[in-house]
Amino acid sequence: MSTGMYQSPMEVAVYQLHNFSISFFSSLLGGDVVSVKLDNSASGASVVAIDNKIEQAMDLVKNHLMYAVREEVEVLKEQIKELLEKNSQLERENSLLKTLASPEQLEKFQSRLPTEVLCLEEQSPGAAAPAQHSGGSAV
Repeated sequence: MSTGMYQSPMEVAVYQLHNFSISFFSSLLGGDVVSVKLDNSASGASVVAIDNKIEQAMDLVKNHLMYAVREEVEVLKEQIKELLEKNSQLERENSLLKTLASPEQLEKFQSRLPTEVLCLEEQSPGAAAPAQHSGGSAV
């Protein structure tokens, strides 16, 4: 479609911007290129057409951002799942090491822990378990 049918440079610019933005966002979203014609019948109609173009461009941006956010949410869900599995594995390992360690080894290990961690463990026993594991092996 040629730009010769538009009466003002502004209409030509809007037409070109529209074609670029539709093509750009369609390629990002993998959709078909949608064509919308400007209404050249009157100045007021031209403003309405420009407003419609802006609204369409904003909708495309919104759709693209929503798609990107959904993808990121899926990635984060997978990371959370992996971290929960790792945490569960470390808790089982910690429990096993505690059961296999002698009382002397446990006492020696706990004496190396900072007093803040021990205070936290007394307040909420499950909260400090990962910190104990990172301090070293109990065996």
